[in-house]
Amino acid sequence: MFTPIKSTKVYEHVVDQIKYMIDKGILKKGDKLPPERELVDQLQVSRTSLREALRSLQVMGLIESCQGEGNFIKDNFENTLVEPLSIMFLLQNASLQDIMELRSILEVEMVMIASERAEQEELYYLGELINKSRYTKAETLSLQFDREFHYKIAECTKNFLILNVLQAVYGLMDNFLRDERTRIVLVEGNRQEIVKQHEAVFYALVDRDGKRAAAAMKEHLEFTVTNLMKLK
Repeated sequence: MFTPIKSTKVYEHVVDQIKYMIDKGILKKGDKLPPERELVDQLQVSRTSLREALRSLQVMGLIESCQGEGNFIKDNFENTLVEPLSIMFLLQNASLQDIMELRSILEVEMVMIASERAEQEELYYLGELINKSRYTKAETLSLQFDREFHYKIAECTKNFLILNVLQAVYGLMDNFLRDERTRIVLVEGNRQEIVKQHEAVFYALVDRDGKRAAAAMKEHLEFTVTNLMKLK
């Protein structure tokens, strides 16, 4: 019934202490950690254990090391989830359908929340992105504006978890579907259709009509899936 209790490794105690200090607000985003020599003295651990702890915290995405400057509590968490999500994708032999189902679940709900919380300046910015998309002739810019449109909607939710998960999903798409997404906008008429679909989402947001915005987003994502499947 019971299993043997194993002693915790020293570096894990260091990790737990730093995580606790972050949780309690003692350490905040962007704070610089003391030099390694000071940490060794304060924590009463070996330099090897300390460095193992710092490496673990880097893998977790909690700290970053800047050459010649030291270790800092991370203040930018963009793309933090991309690598672990990509590893999961590879190890689990995930499919295009898996990625797009995750994206659909996230973005359809996301746009409903955004319809309630979006500020006028944010809606104006979304409108500007659509105008840029309409007149650009470069496929790289078209993809950039498309991504920015979806990111801005995520920002409108005022929920940093939604934004970070969306960034991870797009990072996954960049890693495994970059070429296919580029080829979609090269197909005659597709770019104009995507602009129309973005407009439908945008006008629903302006009208604060969450259900209509969700339906428009769902249609847009289904269009993307259909075209991706044609390229597989």
